[in-house]
Amino acid sequence: MPDHVPVVVCHDGRELAGAVGPDESWAAAAARIASGVPGDPVADDLSGVVKRFVVEPDQRIVLRAMTRGDLPILARWLREEHVRRWWGNDGDPGTDAVLSRYGPRVDGTTPTRMWVVDVNGHSIGFVQDYRIRDYPDFALLTPDPDAIGLDYVIGEPAWVGRGLGARILWAWMLGARRRFPDAPAYFAAPDHANAASLRILDKAGFVQGTWFDEPQRDGGVATVVGCTLDVRRVLGGP
Repeated sequence: MPDHVPVVVCHDGRELAGAVGPDESWAAAAARIASGVPGDPVADDLSGVVKRFVVEPDQRIVLRAMTRGDLPILARWLREEHVRRWWGNDGDPGTDAVLSRYGPRVDGTTPTRMWVVDVNGHSIGFVQDYRIRDYPDFALLTPDPDAIGLDYVIGEPAWVGRGLGARILWAWMLGARRRFPDAPAYFAAPDHANAASLRILDKAGFVQGTWFDEPQRDGGVATVVGCTLDVRRVLGGP
């Protein structure tokens, strides 16, 4: 691990400052710096020279396994205008079509797993993840087939733009580290024009890499940006 990476943890109007130690992850450094503070540090903005974390005990972000009972809500989210802009090529967002397309993922019969994002008890969006090598055609386009791929959406319009994106990804990342302890990296590939999604990934510690063309369900092609998170550097071991 590189030495002298500065870390700041914000809590209750204070800034606790320190640096990443030798062979220490950014997450471990933040936890050490915030020792004694009630609550766990979560990523706020890891895109700059200074890695910024925040402790907000009153904000609880939980990812729970999606059930079939959540699929009608998922269908509604996929019909929202701000979601359709980037997920429009994923197929018919009608309830029956969504039940057919996503039901097997919820049932565990495909490599993709679905998670509902709850913020203080409110279901506001979802994350889906998968081992990239389980989708050989996609794996050919990506830098590491052993990485864990993810896609994410804040579906509730009222919760968009509240600065939750990186914190949601952080909650997912901590769960992924437990479920995939051998995964060296996490990988997302948003559309190159989706500046908001790219910014969220930057703030969560992902690094932008190669642009490539990804075939879409409707037969078209989307130009996407491969973004990779180094698990050991950011999160450390499980």
